[in-house]
Amino acid sequence: MALEIPEGIKTWSQFGHPLLMWVLLGLTVYALYSGWQIRRTRTADKDTKKELIKKNFNVKHHQIGSILLSLIVLGTIGGMAVTYINNGKLFVGSHLLAGLGMTGIIATSAALVPYMQKGNDLARYTHITLNITLLGLFGWQAVTGMQIVQKILDNL
Repeated sequence: MALEIPEGIKTWSQFGHPLLMWVLLGLTVYALYSGWQIRRTRTADKDTKKELIKKNFNVKHHQIGSILLSLIVLGTIGGMAVTYINNGKLFVGSHLLAGLGMTGIIATSAALVPYMQKGNDLARYTHITLNITLLGLFGWQAVTGMQIVQKILDNL
């Protein structure tokens, strides 16, 4: 028994992934900001440190990071699933490969957190480097993703 997905759902489902990813790109920028504020807290003078601690950037950074980890993984799977459902195949190109790379990077970055909490500077600098790389790839994804969206719109 084959499950047939209505054409309307197949068509409009193609826009869920790009919308989610744009929201996640914004959240990634906020995660960078909150991470930077945590770093500032560590090196700040006594009075500045008190003010920064009150803003709970460490809690915000961990919460946003958890949301990003989950939704980037699910968004990657969802984007691939919708592409396969609509086309019967995946298009192996820079967009797909960068997205898979981002998924691996964010998982690795999150896996470093327990080591960072124990004061491991190598883990901390690796986490920062991975996340800056992730943000760069995310920018690339935004450009190539919009090119794909334009192709989809041209074919409607």
